[in-house]
Amino acid sequence: MNQIEIATMGGGRFWCIEAVFKFIEGVFNVTPGYAGGHTIDPFYHVVCSGNTGHAEVVQIVFCPCIIAYEDILQLFFKAHDPTSFNRQGPDFGTQYRSIILYHSQKQKKTAEKYIKKLNNNGFYPDKILTELKPLDKFYPAEEQHHDFFQKNPFDEYCVNVISPKLKKLNLP
Repeated sequence: MNQIEIATMGGGRFWCIEAVFKFIEGVFNVTPGYAGGHTIDPFYHVVCSGNTGHAEVVQIVFCPCIIAYEDILQLFFKAHDPTSFNRQGPDFGTQYRSIILYHSQKQKKTAEKYIKKLNNNGFYPDKILTELKPLDKFYPAEEQHHDFFQKNPFDEYCVNVISPKLKKLNLP
């Protein structure tokens, strides 16, 4: 029986990160949501205020025998700018910070090692600012945010931000 693992991470709007992982082989489900903060049962407009401490994140259910956690990290770091503080492109605020919420000590160590490797190899001109902390609680986003790119391919944000990101990563 295949083992299933969960990764939780955020790098800007969850719509972007969700779209990146949606069709990756070995990824079975991608759910947008909120995590990393202090507000119980947050919702989109409250998280957008920046007062909840939560980031927009995705929870990725994957099979590590098909795609390794390090490969998930590699795609995550290619899909956003982990060196910008509380900002991704036109989106700014703590809810758009780069964050990895690990589910195990193994994930933590793998993420720490991967970040160190990227920093040491000068993959980015600036130091990686990705927050790394244990997942406390994940709150799924409201239904209208699920599969946003697939449901709204002609939305201005999808056309101007998500589509170019997918093209840059050679994804459908």
